[in-house]
Amino acid sequence: MKLFGKRLLVFLAIIVLILLIPLVAMQFTDKVNWGLGDFLIAGFLLFTTAILIELLTQGIPNRTHRLVLISLVFLGFLLLWAELAVGIFGSGIAGD
Repeated sequence: MKLFGKRLLVFLAIIVLILLIPLVAMQFTDKVNWGLGDFLIAGFLLFTTAILIELLTQGIPNRTHRLVLISLVFLGFLLLWAELAVGIFGSGIAGD
């Protein structure tokens, strides 16, 4: 299982591009106000999701099972991101 292949480098490049969006937006508007912690948490979530997807892609031979598990990982990522951003579940970990 080759974890650090070209696909992981592509994932990392995409993560950097995604994180550049709020960084650039902060230069033009006051409505986007991310701190260092926000960038670190977002980067960690994106990187962890990418690693999990890569592991599932390489480790699960059945295409249907792989697709379902990757979908669940992605859904979990979206739900956690939304909770951290606006607190849709009221768990107390939401941003202010």
